[in-house]
Amino acid sequence: MKSFVDSPARNLIGGLIFMVVIITCATLAFTAEGWSFSDSFYFVIITVFTVGYDEVHPLLTPELRSITLATIILGCTGMIFLTGALVQFITFGQIQQLLGNRRMKTQIGRMRGHVIVCGYGRIGQMLAEELKAGNIEFLILDREEAKLSEAAARGHATLLGDATDETVLQTARVEHARALACVVPNDAVNVFITLSARNLNKDIEIIARGEAASTKSKLLRAGASAVVEPTHIGAERIAQLILFPRSVKLTDSSHMRMLGTGLRTLGLELESQSVAMDSPYAGQSVEAIEHGAGGTLFVVALNRRDGTTITRPGPELVVEAGDGVVIITRAGRETPQHGPAHGWPPRLA
Repeated sequence: MKSFVDSPARNLIGGLIFMVVIITCATLAFTAEGWSFSDSFYFVIITVFTVGYDEVHPLLTPELRSITLATIILGCTGMIFLTGALVQFITFGQIQQLLGNRRMKTQIGRMRGHVIVCGYGRIGQMLAEELKAGNIEFLILDREEAKLSEAAARGHATLLGDATDETVLQTARVEHARALACVVPNDAVNVFITLSARNLNKDIEIIARGEAASTKSKLLRAGASAVVEPTHIGAERIAQLILFPRSVKLTDSSHMRMLGTGLRTLGLELESQSVAMDSPYAGQSVEAIEHGAGGTLFVVALNRRDGTTITRPGPELVVEAGDGVVIITRAGRETPQHGPAHGWPPRLA
């Protein structure tokens, strides 16, 4: 009984196989008794489907009657089972979906301090995996069922709807969320989502994705707390890999990624950057740089242009133009004297 309930697909396949075997054996048995194949097959079909218009040929011999009785008993029983399996197969998925939707609504209704991810594209998928690894409660919001099915298969909480609709955001409990990430690959949609979310929650942290350079200011005016530009970040990343591959490999190691996750919980960031030729930090010692930054950054590793890597630079060590540095910074920092435009590229922080 438990198997019948738990595996509708297996029951349906088993019932089909059973009926094929019964119909084949009965047809061959009548054929062996002298009937033509078409007459045998027709008679077996109207028998197992309980139609029974009339005998194709008189059932005069005990053998024919025995074959007919066996066909009626086994065939009708098999058809009853197959019909039940078919009904179960059709309704089981619908029942599961209904129960799953109810569980999901209950789960969403209890969410507080969660993160709402609007859009489950390439960036949304990567973000969801990072949040899951960080043990952060989050909700995927998208208007495409196929994407949400993929997200649900990975164990993520999902909600179907248009994130620009305030009613949908309220269903996602945006008023109780700690942060909202707009990662839809459409700048206009991200602006609308930001406006709607900020209108519903004045204190929520909104991180928005912006593709066009002109979109950043619009998103910030709409209420975004920060704007991420994937194209710009990608260019920075490529430049770092070309200029200072050893520094990047150092920060990309599993140990350093775990360290970076722990630092972020303290409001700190682990970054790998390069010192520009015109940077005010070029030619200064590590101690002078850290002092001049007013405690907003700390140099933890240095990669010389000749490939030498210094993992514990002393305070007197001089940083030269073209060097790569691994630094710990305060999240969202700006160096006090020079701001974000005259430090070390690629981000010139």
